[in-house]
Amino acid sequence: MRRHMQKGMEKVRQSKWGTVITVLLGLWLVAFAISYVMSGSAAPVLGDGKIVLIPIYGVITGDGSSSLPFGAETSNSAQIVEYINQAGKDDNIKGVILEINSPGGTVVASKEIADAVKVLKSKKPVVAWIREVGASGGYWIASASNKIVADSMSITGSIGVTSSYLEYTGLMDEYGIGYEQLIAGKYKDVGSPFRELKVEERNILQGKLAMIQAHFVNAVAENRGLDKDYVMGISTGMFYLGQEAYNYGLVDYLGGKDLAINVTKELAGIEDAKIVKFEKKKTIFDAFSKLSASAFYYMGRGIGAEIGSQATVSSNLELMA
Repeated sequence: MRRHMQKGMEKVRQSKWGTVITVLLGLWLVAFAISYVMSGSAAPVLGDGKIVLIPIYGVITGDGSSSLPFGAETSNSAQIVEYINQAGKDDNIKGVILEINSPGGTVVASKEIADAVKVLKSKKPVVAWIREVGASGGYWIASASNKIVADSMSITGSIGVTSSYLEYTGLMDEYGIGYEQLIAGKYKDVGSPFRELKVEERNILQGKLAMIQAHFVNAVAENRGLDKDYVMGISTGMFYLGQEAYNYGLVDYLGGKDLAINVTKELAGIEDAKIVKFEKKKTIFDAFSKLSASAFYYMGRGIGAEIGSQATVSSNLELMA
């Protein structure tokens, strides 16, 4: 009798778990469907005299993905470039404000947006508004605009180069773990965490980072109309507060959103304008992502890379604060 009761209770438990799993799966499918339908871009409102805000939040990557843990917020460079191009084609848009709150991102993604900004400002004024953080790749983008407005306490600049990766050789020696890898190509496993860098390899990587820094410095100097040697002198990798950045000539105004709007109006030669924001519609998955989002970034990291292999070195270099 007792055995039959236990079997009956076990069937009830299994039935309950099956119901729970079915319900959860159903909710996930509904959420996915809603997310898919609502994942389009926000279209601009028709009318005369518009100023568009284009947000650039979090880590800047080519596809919106991030190697950072806990679902940190990211910006998709392809999406932002699309917004910029869209703003350039709409004659009703008189000016654009880049709302930047970003510690930077990958080199190519940051450069893509900066290049698009330079094209756009040849057609209509572009003002960068740095709220809290506009560093490294974020500052590169801001420097491409006509004018930069930054809060006096914002984190700005961080023009510098660093590259780092975890190296496990000491731990492997302690536990008697060996490392063997067959490669075709002398430098194919440069940056492997399972062996130390050779002096020659370290010099090669350092040279590549120096090339990236030189390109970054030249871009900032050209965009801001500053002497290259001067920019190189302040490109220590240290971030600057907005007030310091203003003193160094890295930003034009100290203030917030209202000032950015007024500067844009002045450059566009208009007295009034409707403010429109281009941004991706939020989905239920964005809400779940926020629950696990990490708000911690390394200050003053400059241009960085988490190097685990040569493929990482070549494709995932970052300009990060």
